[in-house]
Amino acid sequence: MTTPAVAEPLIVEAALDRPVFQPVLNAFSAEYPQITLDYRERSTLEADHRARDAEDPPDVVISSAMPWQLALSNEGRAQALDSVEARRWPAWAKWRNEVFGFTFEPVVMAYRLELASHMPPPTTHRDLLDLLTDYRHWLRGRVVTYSPRDSGVGYTLLQQDARYTPRIWDLVAAMGAADVDLAQNTRAMLEGLSDGRYWLGYNLLGSYAMVWAQSHPDIIVQVPNDYSLVLMRMVFVHRDAPHPQAARRFVDFLLSQRGQRILAGSTPLFSVRDDVIGPYTAQRLRDQVGDHLYPIPINATLLAFVDPLRRQAFLRRWDRELNILSE
Repeated sequence: MTTPAVAEPLIVEAALDRPVFQPVLNAFSAEYPQITLDYRERSTLEADHRARDAEDPPDVVISSAMPWQLALSNEGRAQALDSVEARRWPAWAKWRNEVFGFTFEPVVMAYRLELASHMPPPTTHRDLLDLLTDYRHWLRGRVVTYSPRDSGVGYTLLQQDARYTPRIWDLVAAMGAADVDLAQNTRAMLEGLSDGRYWLGYNLLGSYAMVWAQSHPDIIVQVPNDYSLVLMRMVFVHRDAPHPQAARRFVDFLLSQRGQRILAGSTPLFSVRDDVIGPYTAQRLRDQVGDHLYPIPINATLLAFVDPLRRQAFLRRWDRELNILSE
């Protein structure tokens, strides 16, 4: 008589919408039926907070707030993986064999079709600034973007914009003059666009926006033609994971060819591996968009973004520029 496998719990704290990620979770559960997966969907800041809970640590942490994930590793809260998949993972998509970027997601603009009947739709960051300046009366109260104070990914994207857009603070001031609304996640932006509250959204996660547009034909997604940031969801096994074996199996699955194939074929999250095919792969995105994709690098420069003094100074500038023309 065969002895039934002993159930293994697995706690995953994740800033990743479960409905989007469900095909991967289903495939993992099918491959490891003895593992009972407890998937807890959080905001980026909530996921970071849960990872710091010394009394009740999770097994695995997933987040698109890349600087926070690296900071957790730098503080010793991630454990290194010595698996074949971890060792073979591309060097540009990991940190110390502890934190792994397993998706490749473009950052986009999105707008309602009716916007095009009043103004030329933006295709670049300069276009966006021009629209906010020249068509402010049409756009007032109808523009939305991330709140960098309430969203780790929103803060990361704004910091990266400051690297590539010389007039980033002019753009922020123009958004303030147009009474920009601030959201904590891309879903809130997309819902506002669909119900007509917004005409234009800036710095949305393309992985969500592209799928949303498939069932909402009034929403147009634009990958900026001057540059498009690309972020990666980053995953690690917690140093104090209560179920480390199950945790390592889960991360290995995300990095495996099978896991990446599901990402590429059944989710909009864009796989990283170059040996898988599907509608959503990093290589296919590069082929479609060209050389103006700017992946956010996984390196020590990200750690500066979570420095408290730098963050406070940056957010003070954000507050000042948002209000400078609208007061």
